[in-house]
Amino acid sequence: MLNALIWTTATGVFLTTVLPLTNSVRWWVRMWDFPRLHIAGVALALLLIALLAEVALKPVLVGGLVACLIYQITQIYPYLPFAACEVDVVKGTPKQSQITMLSANVLMENTRHDDLIRILDREDADILLLMETDAAWNDALADVLRRYDTVHRHITDDHYGMIFATRLPVQRVEWMYPSDDDTPALKAVLKGPDGTSFNFIGLHPRPPVPGNDTKARDQQIKRAAEMTSSSDRPTACMGDFNDVAWSWTTRRFKRYGGFLEPRVGRGMLSSFHTKYWFMRLPIDQLFVTGNVGLVSFDRLENFGSDHFPLKAVITVASESG
Repeated sequence: MLNALIWTTATGVFLTTVLPLTNSVRWWVRMWDFPRLHIAGVALALLLIALLAEVALKPVLVGGLVACLIYQITQIYPYLPFAACEVDVVKGTPKQSQITMLSANVLMENTRHDDLIRILDREDADILLLMETDAAWNDALADVLRRYDTVHRHITDDHYGMIFATRLPVQRVEWMYPSDDDTPALKAVLKGPDGTSFNFIGLHPRPPVPGNDTKARDQQIKRAAEMTSSSDRPTACMGDFNDVAWSWTTRRFKRYGGFLEPRVGRGMLSSFHTKYWFMRLPIDQLFVTGNVGLVSFDRLENFGSDHFPLKAVITVASESG
């Protein structure tokens, strides 16, 4: 009985490790990109049991579990707190040179509007990116949004609404549809405190769930990177990617766009799910190009959504520098 249970569970570990290597867009394949830490934990527990128990084909079982464990740990290692940082913190930056950005998936059904308003009032961000915004959220945040010089809204009742607001000088803001579905992305060209132009990109593609493969999500993430690859302006990108930081699509996004990731070396800073601590994953992202300075990067408190908000403080280098 124990032998069958061990081998059945190990087969699950083998399959969930190998399936994502196919780069299939099927949701039931790509979903296994997400729980790599959990798969590694199961592999480790099985390995210890297998070493102590009498199990059929023990060398094969142990070898397979060791290979899976090493592979899974390799994938998530950059997001452990003892890995080397990819983006160093800039110290001694004057307050007047800093730009505060805040992104939050509000959860359309969430009615704790006042809790988010308290966070927005306290943080007083220069750039806001709010996702899953429907008419109720738009109305509830009206007083907060009136404080911003520029507000662009895409209000829907399908969980893919988005609100962008900024008090920075704006050169251009546009909604884009970089994939084959109707999920919008946002690109803005803004001016920092010293007049330096920089790009801000906001994304919220669809997740890999039953009936929803990842082709459109992967396409949107890729095209957002391609927008940046041809730009010499500093760029910051935030949003709910519905994709973990260590997936191959995210790595491709970083490579194509020349992005660096503040999360690397600072721990997973998992943003979803607020309710189930044992299943939290880093799917809300922040990426910056090398000419963006990072002052701080934090996860804020729960306000009733299934996502925690993310806050980043950055600086952008002067064009002459």
